[in-house]
Amino acid sequence: MIFSSFTFLLFFLPCVMLCYYLPFGIRYKNTILLLASLQFYGMGEPVYIILLILSSMFHYYAGIKVSTSKYAREILILAVILDVICLGFFKYSGIVNTMPVGISFYIFQEISYLADVFRDKNIVQKNFTKLLLYISFFPQLIAGPIVKYHDINEQLDHRNIDISNIAAGLRRFLFGLSKKVLLANTLGFIVDQAYSYENPDMNGFIAWTAALMYCMQIYYDFSGYSDMAIGLSQMFGIVLKENFQYPYASFSIKQFWRRWHISLSSWFKEYLYIPLGGNRKGRIRTYINKYIVFFCTGLWHGASINFVIWGLIHGTFSVLEETKIFAKMISNKVIGWIYTALVVTVAFVFFRSEDIHQTLCFLKNMVYFWNLNGSVMSQYIIYFHPLNIFIIIISVIGIFPVKRILPDNSITRVAGFVFSIICLLLCIMQLSADKYNPFIYYRF
Repeated sequence: MIFSSFTFLLFFLPCVMLCYYLPFGIRYKNTILLLASLQFYGMGEPVYIILLILSSMFHYYAGIKVSTSKYAREILILAVILDVICLGFFKYSGIVNTMPVGISFYIFQEISYLADVFRDKNIVQKNFTKLLLYISFFPQLIAGPIVKYHDINEQLDHRNIDISNIAAGLRRFLFGLSKKVLLANTLGFIVDQAYSYENPDMNGFIAWTAALMYCMQIYYDFSGYSDMAIGLSQMFGIVLKENFQYPYASFSIKQFWRRWHISLSSWFKEYLYIPLGGNRKGRIRTYINKYIVFFCTGLWHGASINFVIWGLIHGTFSVLEETKIFAKMISNKVIGWIYTALVVTVAFVFFRSEDIHQTLCFLKNMVYFWNLNGSVMSQYIIYFHPLNIFIIIISVIGIFPVKRILPDNSITRVAGFVFSIICLLLCIMQLSADKYNPFIYYRF
């Protein structure tokens, strides 16, 4: 089940909210959220819900051992190794035909829990149902954001539930739904058409258009999901950290990763980069640590060489930005923005392509951008009708922090609520008329 489905919007969510807001205490509300989360996951993965529960039980007992045993470090290392083996088996081995949805996200959260308990044994969770709720919490279970245990553990017992939080969360959810359904789906359909063409039919215009629109598609798809997850959580009184902060307005690759998929980049920084030594052991070691992190970032998305190259491209330019010459060059914001946009766009060609052959085909046509020949050129241009052009324009505007220039007062809040209702109606109309509704990060 996905957030942008009629089953979720018209049945699941209203039923959960109706039960959750009954005037009972936090234990009751946690029970409702836990049952809803297991039901949510079970509707899509009825078999792998057993894996989710068994994995949670393992980390529950491992956490208790980490908090009490004198061999805490060894237990932590062993548990992490088993997590990596489990992730590798289901995600990379090819033995299992269907990968458990969200396994990359919830295993990282389980590792976060054990690492946080190792650092502070007082935060160990002795109530299994609360730990299971942290791991299986349905707003972020399937596609994140990745929630670190120390960011949410206190909210399992204490949280603020009032009408203002519910209203703000609802607006945030509808905003994310609109980004996904109205923008990402439209852009994705055009991108998919371009990637369906054979090599001889490709040309510079199609390659560059598809590359640029994929950048916007994946941003609106994933940030839209994150907005929905954050909004839903806020409606239940749980605060999740931001996952995107206008990454395409960045002036360097380092800044881009402080704004893109923040929960993943901060997870790798806290649980891998810093334990490896971070930047505390000399320049060469720092560069090696960065490459390890970005290699793992690419591998986290999948076993394909394309994902690994995508990660290493970002790692390479992140390292280059440490040099004085490169840092001086991109200190100019115009040059920095153009350079960052170019690197991100080219790297995403590796991310989107099915294999290295398709990647090279796209890159070749992007290099020879003046080549406008192609038997499918006229077929491709028909997708750029006025409504789609309007969507593309809105998408381009939306990648910049335009919202920040708007005043925060009662007028804008009311206008935002009205706008949200209009967007909801448009989303319902779009969903009822179109079956094209994928989520990119569901496969990770």
